[in-house]
Amino acid sequence: MNPKSPKIMVLYASYGDGHYQASKAIEASFHQKGIHNVILLDLMAMAHPVINGLTKFVYMQSFRTLPAVYGWVYNVTKDMQPDTPFSNILHSFGMRKLAQMITDHEPDLIIHTFPQLVMPKLMKKTGLSLPLVNIVTDFDLHGRWIHPEVDRYYVATDDLRLEAVSRGIPEHRVLATGIPIKPDFERTHEPDPQITGKLDSEKKTVLLMAGAYGVMQGIRDMIQPLLDSEEFQVIAACGKNTELQRILQEQYGDRPNFQVFGFVNEVARLMQTCDCIITKPGGITLSESLASRLPMFLYRPVPGQELNNALYLESKGIASVAYTPSALVQQVKELFNAEDKLTERQMRIELMRKPNSAEVIVSDILEQWFSEEQTPALTGAELAYPVGAV
Repeated sequence: MNPKSPKIMVLYASYGDGHYQASKAIEASFHQKGIHNVILLDLMAMAHPVINGLTKFVYMQSFRTLPAVYGWVYNVTKDMQPDTPFSNILHSFGMRKLAQMITDHEPDLIIHTFPQLVMPKLMKKTGLSLPLVNIVTDFDLHGRWIHPEVDRYYVATDDLRLEAVSRGIPEHRVLATGIPIKPDFERTHEPDPQITGKLDSEKKTVLLMAGAYGVMQGIRDMIQPLLDSEEFQVIAACGKNTELQRILQEQYGDRPNFQVFGFVNEVARLMQTCDCIITKPGGITLSESLASRLPMFLYRPVPGQELNNALYLESKGIASVAYTPSALVQQVKELFNAEDKLTERQMRIELMRKPNSAEVIVSDILEQWFSEEQTPALTGAELAYPVGAV
């Protein structure tokens, strides 16, 4: 390995937008350190495009129409072991394509931002030895992330680090760094006139984010009472759902305390303009909200990682969870009408923030495996902990 210019391969998946955004954040941090040989690979999309398209469709539909089924599957498999037949099948998709990509690009280290752990099986089959890194992109730890050949785990919180250790991962392999987000969130942005032009400085600004695919239900039932109140103004970000954007623009576009956008590239600038956020509890959006110091109102989390994310942040006193628009609007009003509660929530947010998470992760990777002063790093095959301990 060349300590001055390592080759990094990041494996992600396009189920939702979060895994890709985490990968882009890691890529940007490597670039900031002068390391430009970073390959992002959506393995399932490249290796099995038909299966990938089908599973993405089922994934999105399960969120919309069968959330209880998705949650049941997630929870039943949460403690899955890496050596079971089911795990072996799950982690074998894309092996041939990955072997080809490794031959073509000769990476020095593999990063996973999605728990599709093909590499351990590929290394066992071929005798290849590479450092493996997992970046867990939720505030919850599913068994799919855990494998004895993984050398380093970067997790969202100190509590998640303790859980990982309790599940058999050696303590020295787990760092509580936060979930990596774009470097934009680590600096203060000048106000954007396109955003602030219609805003009233006397009102609290509520950011409603419908997700990358704009699938949040009941949006108009949240917007209407907030706009009817004299206290609030609303910015709605509809993601890629152009139909939702059109409907909201037609219905509320003439209101002075409302703005609507589609897919937003400068999310950090947008969040820094607002006083709180209504959103679905995906790991990346929650991390971005934490970085932006926004109180969070989490709407109808889907059973599985979403619900577990939401319940964890609620237990920490930095988020409120609601299942009806009216309950959510009431939570927003109650928080901003109680100065002591708002101050306490802001303090709790500050305690949970983990700034510069992408930079911390990349710096640790470079120190562990690519520093000229380091002692040779051991790979998973040399440090493997007993599978039964996981």
